[in-house]
Amino acid sequence: MKIKNELHFSTMDFIYPLLFLLSIVFVFWLESRFNLNFNYLGIYPRKIEGLRGVLFGPFIHGDSSHLFNNSIPLVVLSSALFYFYKNIRWKVLLLGILFTGILTWIIGRPSLHIGASGVIYMLTAFLMFKGIFSKQYQLTALSFAVIFLYGSFIWYVFPIDPKISWEGHLSGFLVGFIFSLVFKNPPLLENKKYKWEQEDFNPEEDAFLQQFDENGNFIEKPKEIIEEETKPPITIRYIIKKDVKDSNNDL
Repeated sequence: MKIKNELHFSTMDFIYPLLFLLSIVFVFWLESRFNLNFNYLGIYPRKIEGLRGVLFGPFIHGDSSHLFNNSIPLVVLSSALFYFYKNIRWKVLLLGILFTGILTWIIGRPSLHIGASGVIYMLTAFLMFKGIFSKQYQLTALSFAVIFLYGSFIWYVFPIDPKISWEGHLSGFLVGFIFSLVFKNPPLLENKKYKWEQEDFNPEEDAFLQQFDENGNFIEKPKEIIEEETKPPITIRYIIKKDVKDSNNDL
């Protein structure tokens, strides 16, 4: 199946990430409204019951600040994934959540790990490295935009703050980097060729290149040709006059 080389915006590119965020907000609302605590559903490393956090952990947040800090990056990065990588977006997102959670379960401290930050780090690493590896200017520009916006996230893959699950951040970052190498199938975009890059291009037939000689110097047109080209067009006006005799006959 040939992959189209044009980007087409679809409202679903934004709707799906928004639904993901709304589900997280809904879980937080349930906890706040009914005085519940779902933290026990987070990832608890190296315990069998802790594996349930692989699926539920990204939807659980400790407080409103934790939720707010994850909300905007999650929507921005997942929307970029859904728009630029339509053919592999679900694989990256769903497998990314799965493998990030499993890796956190393996390397994490014996504590509950909750929040969508691991998924955010996975998306950040994937968009950064995949765009650069693709060597396509659109995706490379996306990579630089992600680096500019969220490049400072790299510091939190290290144990800077004991309250932050740096293991989840590191797991997501590693998974995103590996995914950028594993998913070899081409993204939605293909390198577009300009007219002069096409095989059947003949420079002698190009109107623009005909203005230059073989050394690249501009060929000045003779004065007569310039005057002829700039001469205003001749307009012919026809005036129809009715014959006086015919007018008298009409009377």
